[in-house]
Amino acid sequence: MQEQSFKSISVSVDVPNIEDGIAFYSQAFGFTKVATPAPGVAVLRAGSASLCLLEKAAGTSSSPATSERRRYERHWTPVHLDFHVEDLKAALTQALKAGAKQEQLFEHTEHGSAAFCSDPFGHGFCLLEGPQTPER
Repeated sequence: MQEQSFKSISVSVDVPNIEDGIAFYSQAFGFTKVATPAPGVAVLRAGSASLCLLEKAAGTSSSPATSERRRYERHWTPVHLDFHVEDLKAALTQALKAGAKQEQLFEHTEHGSAAFCSDPFGHGFCLLEGPQTPER
C-alpha cells in the first residue's frame, strides 16, 4: 500500500474578529496576511508557516457532530501551537505586548526553556527555546 504524502501543512485558528486575529498574530509573531480567499478568512504566513484565521462568532456550533459551542474565554484543547524561538525572553515580551497572557514559565538552560501562554481569544500556545549550549 502506498503511503499518502502531502504538499504542506497549515493550521487554522477560529477567532471572533478577523481584524483582531490578524493584528495579534502579526504583532506577536511576525505573520503577514498573504490572502483573503473569502469574507472572514485570512491566510497569514511567517517563514514556512501558514496560518489560516477563520472568523467565527462565539456561541456558534463547532460541528454538527457535537453540542460544543465556540467560546473565546481561556479554554483547554489537546492541540495547540508551538513557536520555536531563538530568544525566549524577547519573543515573550513581543507576544505579551501584542495581547498574549503568560501562564507559566519554565527556564532550563540544559534542556530548553518554555513559556506557556494564551492568545487574546483563549487559545493556548507555547514559546519554545532550545537548550543553550556553551561556546566552544
